[in-house]
Amino acid sequence: MLSKDERHQFILGQLDIHDKILVIDLAKSQNVTPETIRRDLADLEMNEQLTRIHGGAVPFIPTQKEMVYERKMSLNYEAKLKIAKRASEFIQHGDTIAVDVGTTTVHIADMIEDIRSLTIVTNSLSAALRFNVAIEEKRISGKVIMLPGVTHPDQSSVKGTYTVDFLKRFHFNRAFISCGGVTKDAVYDFDMDESLVSEVMIQHSQEAILLTDSLKLNKKSTFEIGPLSTITKVICDEEKPFDWPESGYEWVSINDLHE
Repeated sequence: MLSKDERHQFILGQLDIHDKILVIDLAKSQNVTPETIRRDLADLEMNEQLTRIHGGAVPFIPTQKEMVYERKMSLNYEAKLKIAKRASEFIQHGDTIAVDVGTTTVHIADMIEDIRSLTIVTNSLSAALRFNVAIEEKRISGKVIMLPGVTHPDQSSVKGTYTVDFLKRFHFNRAFISCGGVTKDAVYDFDMDESLVSEVMIQHSQEAILLTDSLKLNKKSTFEIGPLSTITKVICDEEKPFDWPESGYEWVSINDLHE
């Protein structure tokens, strides 16, 4: 049996090979309990050598600094595509939807098909362009409304007082919300102004759908968007954490789908 230091080196070596490692796999390979591995991961995270996620770990991600948009796009990419595809299935003919800034919500436009008379309101420059392509390709019909505001080039977005004030004029059938982290109590984002935009989208929607990959579970970032209780559905690539209480929202795991 390896010593604690040897296990730590083994874990870091596995992270050099794989983008994501799982507690259950590490425990089996080292012939130790999952609790031992969780303690190892906690030690390594404290030293900023990795970042724990639900069921495992990934290479270290600074939690108080948001990555540049293009870099975030590649993180957990396949899961984000599947989450966005599932989210697109909730959109109906004639809907008015809000789409905030995110590297998962942006893919909804690529997945949506056969929807008529759709109105999309967004503060995401990337999402606006992609929905416009969907209209050009006649996968959907409708219009895209780009919210006014000050551009935030690192996140391909607009934000600010004008954005929030203009957004308050709308009422949405559905809002598709991204996040920087989510716990059993609340939804978080890195940017104060963008968190306010997401909050207003939720407040002005009949249904608020949170798109989150497993890297963000049990993570807090700088600003709270709002209580998790304000969310109608959560779409994720993992099951709901076992220690999260039952609540009024629906948890949709893409792993439940049989493709």
